[in-house]
Amino acid sequence: MNFAELRFWELLVGALAVIFGLRALLRNPPVWFDKTALLLLGLFLLWSVSGITFVIFLLVAVLSYVGLKWILIFHGRAPRRYLFVMIPLQLLPLLFFKYGDFFLHTVLHLEFATARTWLQGAAGRDIPALRDLVIPVGISFYTFQKVAFVVDTIGFKQPLPRFLDYMNFAGFFPQIVAGPIERRRDLLPQMECFRFAFTKENIDEGTRWVVLGLFFKCALADNLAAQLNDASVANAYQIWLANLLFGLRIYYDFAGYSFIAVGLARCLGIRLTLNFASPYLATSATEFWRRWHITLSQWFRDYLYIPLGGGRVRWWVANIALVFVISGLWHGAGWGFILWGGMHGTFLVINRLLGKRIPIPRLAGWILTTTAVFLAWLCFYESRPNVLLAKLHSLITPAAYKLELASHTFDGCKNKPLFSLVLCALVFLAEWSSLTFRGEAYHYLRRPAMLFVMVVLIVFLSPERNNGFIYFAF
Repeated sequence: MNFAELRFWELLVGALAVIFGLRALLRNPPVWFDKTALLLLGLFLLWSVSGITFVIFLLVAVLSYVGLKWILIFHGRAPRRYLFVMIPLQLLPLLFFKYGDFFLHTVLHLEFATARTWLQGAAGRDIPALRDLVIPVGISFYTFQKVAFVVDTIGFKQPLPRFLDYMNFAGFFPQIVAGPIERRRDLLPQMECFRFAFTKENIDEGTRWVVLGLFFKCALADNLAAQLNDASVANAYQIWLANLLFGLRIYYDFAGYSFIAVGLARCLGIRLTLNFASPYLATSATEFWRRWHITLSQWFRDYLYIPLGGGRVRWWVANIALVFVISGLWHGAGWGFILWGGMHGTFLVINRLLGKRIPIPRLAGWILTTTAVFLAWLCFYESRPNVLLAKLHSLITPAAYKLELASHTFDGCKNKPLFSLVLCALVFLAEWSSLTFRGEAYHYLRRPAMLFVMVVLIVFLSPERNNGFIYFAF
């Protein structure tokens, strides 16, 4: 669901008009009507994204529920052992669509051209190669949410909810394709008592988040994406500029989606987890991961890091390394993502080893953390391994920092890129003020005067060509 497309809002408003028209005819509709309408609304919007996304979501969601019910009914005395079967089955579609080509062709160097040709002849039609398969939108997000649901239900001995309530938990449309990754204890109780009730308070608060999210996406992220130039390999200044533009773009893009999701849910009376809390204000690697993609960080902490022993065991370094390598792979199938995860794992290990022994002033901590984070973004957007290594080499080579290269980079950054960076700096100042003086992320950015300015900027700065949300690819 692309919140930045007019088509999404047309479909949403049209579907809600039908729902409220039926509610008016029923006058006092039963609870099951609202719950069923919410589920059908979510499935309809998901189908509008793509048929394969719709089918794979239903497969994972229904498999999780049916499998969990089978475990609880027939093996309720010792259900935990069956998690070793259930979880791999839940992950199977994700592994196939997202990682099949990478592991078979890139890691194992296997080719199946002969087998594919035979299958095409037997089927009488073309069979796509693994590399040509379309990854269902949001599969990484909703798969992790279903895995957590199964583990929480069995681990905490929770009752199995009604299928309708579970499906609304699994397919709540604002957050299904790009998070936040909600937990059973937070979202399911809200679905069990859901009613359509648009209150003035909910609409006011929800609209503020929607406007902030659209501003982040349309006025900031999309313009930054248009200005990203990652062609240079030998100019360190140009590489750092590309890292900066991409790092800002991915933040405003992903946080923008998350804010719109929070706002839409709030208008419906549902509270979602805030997935970002001004991460570029972090003064340590640990703090960064408490502010960036919060629900994913918590997922890895609770379902992988702590079960492995966390930081209380002698092999805690290996635990951190494993968690962040898997985190890198979660974002994408490629060596660059693995390197990105390894770099962040290294940052956290250094943070833990030196953080308590060497006191670092907050300003110095912020500079070091921000530099490390934007350095690692290079591994995220550069998908060619040989070019990635060449760029990393340039960043540590003194010759790549010649003054004439700096002049060349500055000449190419005078007009629109400079304006976007100035606007981002003003937003950064508002974020810093919100946390420093109000103790609440994005407080000043959600004030009426600021929201009015944002609406004006959205109108004037939104590019003609709409970009999809960047995390749809993950």
